[in-house]
Amino acid sequence: MACNIALTNGNRKPVKPVQPKKHLGQHFLTDLNIAQKIVEALRLPNGVQEVLEVGPGMGVLTQYLVQHPEYKTTIVDIDRESIAWLNEHFPQLEGRVLFADFLKTDLKTLFSGNFAVIGNFPYNISSQIFFKVLDHRDQVPEVVGMIQKEVAERIAAPHGSKTYGIMSVLLQAFYNIEYLFTVHEHVFNPPPKVKSAVVRLTRNEVAQLPCDEKLFIKVVKASFATRRKTLRNCLKPFNLPPEFMQQPLFDKRAEQLSVDEFIQLTLQIQGQNAV
Repeated sequence: MACNIALTNGNRKPVKPVQPKKHLGQHFLTDLNIAQKIVEALRLPNGVQEVLEVGPGMGVLTQYLVQHPEYKTTIVDIDRESIAWLNEHFPQLEGRVLFADFLKTDLKTLFSGNFAVIGNFPYNISSQIFFKVLDHRDQVPEVVGMIQKEVAERIAAPHGSKTYGIMSVLLQAFYNIEYLFTVHEHVFNPPPKVKSAVVRLTRNEVAQLPCDEKLFIKVVKASFATRRKTLRNCLKPFNLPPEFMQQPLFDKRAEQLSVDEFIQLTLQIQGQNAV
């Protein structure tokens, strides 16, 4: 079903439909059933009302978000044409349609409390969106996003999987991740060259890691730098004592370690005062 939002706007000249822009990674969802399913995937924790939609485009998700009076919906887009369209068609969101770059937006100023994030995320910045969420994890209890299928599989992958990687570990340290469903290419304008998927991230109970979090990130990134090599080879730049590196753990490859094992590894490296 094509998305063709056209609300009554009196005698004003309607704003022209937005043309998808390749440089912004825009692929507009045209299937309203899928759009509704994405919005229905939100499971806002008690007390959370604020919802931030990233990259609304022509409002295919927005039209279902505004049907929830319990949501305080804010939408942000970097495309000036989209902003004009959204202001025209969603007057009930006056003051909450933001022309801004989500990645550069000061979310702590925008929201004093907790808020959920939702969107059909542009492929070219989906990883950056998740890293921004991680930076604000104390305020973001839930994320529902449509992203490239390959990325969705990667962040939801368990340890031991070939797709398990840096983003898997860093996100799973703070969020429970569910791969909800696959979305095929033909329901977008223009159709992307790959399939998409919808994921839901729900904040876990980890307030902060029991190790140095900056070191944890360095260890995870270094461990996956060369996937086929063992940890013993990947972690050479840390200048760890040779006897310490003889532990059986260092015979493993990064994909074999769970999040908890990476935390324990970081704690052990901290104990060596090697970094």
